[in-house]
Amino acid sequence: MNRREMIGVTASGLGALFHGMAEASENTVTGSKQPDVLAWERKVPLRWDTDIVVVGGGMAGVGAAAAAARTGARVLLVERFAVTGGMLTVGGVANFCGDMEGQGEVFDEILEDLHKWKALGGPSRDSVFHYETLAFVLQELLLRRDVKLLLHTRFVDLRVTNGNITELLLYGTSGLEAVRTRQVIDCTGEGDVARAAGFSVMKGRNQDGLQLPMSMMYFVRHVQEEGHGPLLPEGWLTPVETKEDLPMTSIWPDGPGANAIKVKVPAFDSTDTESLTAAEIAARRRIREVMHYHQSVEKRPWILDHCSPIIGIREGVRILGDYVLTVEDLRAGKRFEDGIARGCYELDGHKPDDEKRTYILPEEERTVPPYQIPLRSLIAKEGNNLLMAGRCFSADQLALSSARVSTTACMMGQAAGIAAALAVQKGTDLRNVDPKEVQEEIRKRGAVLDL
Repeated sequence: MNRREMIGVTASGLGALFHGMAEASENTVTGSKQPDVLAWERKVPLRWDTDIVVVGGGMAGVGAAAAAARTGARVLLVERFAVTGGMLTVGGVANFCGDMEGQGEVFDEILEDLHKWKALGGPSRDSVFHYETLAFVLQELLLRRDVKLLLHTRFVDLRVTNGNITELLLYGTSGLEAVRTRQVIDCTGEGDVARAAGFSVMKGRNQDGLQLPMSMMYFVRHVQEEGHGPLLPEGWLTPVETKEDLPMTSIWPDGPGANAIKVKVPAFDSTDTESLTAAEIAARRRIREVMHYHQSVEKRPWILDHCSPIIGIREGVRILGDYVLTVEDLRAGKRFEDGIARGCYELDGHKPDDEKRTYILPEEERTVPPYQIPLRSLIAKEGNNLLMAGRCFSADQLALSSARVSTTACMMGQAAGIAAALAVQKGTDLRNVDPKEVQEEIRKRGAVLDL
């Protein structure tokens, strides 16, 4: 997989790196400034030559990389954090949502390993796990399958020719390096690869582009001693003093003498650098205000232990695929000739513009029957060798609110990895791979596609 040669890379649109260098016009959709354009060119070492690059190491990315590697493909997985697992590990969610059975051998192996470490299940639900142990389990799973893992590494840019992505530019502690590949799977959640390629994406609700709201996870320990006092020093922030003023807040156990708390943080854009920065700042302020209520008003014996290193993102962008899965498909329990994954979770769409526990739909309209996700929704419409899985797959916002959950995301990733590996084996574009062959392999690996 290692190669040492140089490729020339030309990029533009990097004027934002030089704050204030030129006058900028305002974007009427996001309110952000559009920077002037800076063009640059340099030679970058071509470090790797591989079959499949998976960008993003959440549950979809792990499913894709592990499944493709089992098929015999050479796989490189790019992850920006120190561990894989995405929102479940780095985001601190620590709870599987969706059907935990019939997802296929990748997810089955993850569950088996968590059981071996006695890290799955708790007094309240069987889907709760120890997130640090999950990070270790995922790491070892990928290494057992000879996935080339690059941690602390960011996808930067790419080169695309006639709809084919040929090289990706990465940045890690070694600096800028490139990888040449035959197939790419975008599991970033924000559609980073597709957006860099100039492929069409969809974002948020139709009327204003607002995404499903984010949430921040934080963790508290219980203390026995008296006098630990309120969290907010006088004059800091605006403490929450009544239950009515609380934002949507969810509390669940986090092991002996500890709790995990999730607070809703609405109306920010995870695909805009400044907006995502503002979301992280707002979330950590809100945590302090909410903690004041729990400690000073409810008198809970809690002290703040830590916050997750990243805010929880439910929706980034959805990449336009050969098929857009719709909420009507879910309500109909639709089957597809090229169905490659199965979902069943409710339409879990919270309103994106308020912080209370309010939903887009009334409770009686949120339940859906089991439904299938077609392979066409995992293939980028404007590319020949780009697949996507997880929360950036091709769907409308309400369909995404169900299919984005971790179990379904992993199953989608497994299907994308199998399809990409078959395309490599056959030396063909994705659309020339027979979906029935993909389905056959998925079923061989223990996944249930039937509804």
